[in-house]
Amino acid sequence: MRIRPMRPEDVDAVERLTALAYPADRTGDHRRRWREQAAHLLGTDPGGCWVADEAGGAGPVAGVAISLRRDLLWILSSYAVHPGHQGRGIGTALLQAAVGYGAGCLRGMLTSLPDHQALRRYRRAGFTLYPTMRLTGVVDRSALPAVDGVRLGTAADFDLVDSVDRRVRGATHRPDNAHVLGYSTLLVCDLLTGTGYACVAPWGVTRLAATNRAVAQRLLWAALARSAPGSAVDVRNLTSDQEWAIDVGLAAGLRIDQDSYLALRHMRPPAPYVPSTGFG
Repeated sequence: MRIRPMRPEDVDAVERLTALAYPADRTGDHRRRWREQAAHLLGTDPGGCWVADEAGGAGPVAGVAISLRRDLLWILSSYAVHPGHQGRGIGTALLQAAVGYGAGCLRGMLTSLPDHQALRRYRRAGFTLYPTMRLTGVVDRSALPAVDGVRLGTAADFDLVDSVDRRVRGATHRPDNAHVLGYSTLLVCDLLTGTGYACVAPWGVTRLAATNRAVAQRLLWAALARSAPGSAVDVRNLTSDQEWAIDVGLAAGLRIDQDSYLALRHMRPPAPYVPSTGFG
């Protein structure tokens, strides 16, 4: 088995591998978005994208690790080994290759499913593991408050988004913003008392950051108000530091479930912040 850089022609095979390795069923749209995300990161961070296959490329892709660097923050976006190839050291070798791409980065971030082998590798690589919660369900529309100060954002607001990201998590999402807005709506709040933004997809909040909790709660209420009546929404990757989000979710009639883990190296959980699963 060899570890080699990922190539554009690997994207479809890698998507099928991760769909097999992850327990959640993917719709056709989800699979398409996953492939587009992988292709995007292969374009922005080719040095962080690795696969495992048989020497000579005769067999299918057996594992993948996709990582990115944003400023001085390293992020693991996707990581999986085929169930039939686990226990052979492939996951360790892939993670080492991806972590090597982050040489010189001061901090690290990733989200992880509760897979004991992966979590053990992350901890051995120096990550602190924070259990996370998710808010899910149908929004009680009678509970929605009137929210002012939140507007639709555009690419003209990317400087504002960068400023908030640097303050809250120490790094921007600048290379990824246009890609994310291909399937999300940008909401912006810019007040004298604070600033923030949220990326909102039909299925929920994909990312949110603000300079204080009051602004973060405004944005989350505005995001929930954009959900289609009767449709379920999802807000994931919430550590205990994000009680501002838990309070909004409970008031909106959503339920709290255990989710997965946020793994961080040389940093505390950013707050107020809802991390993106794919982009940190």
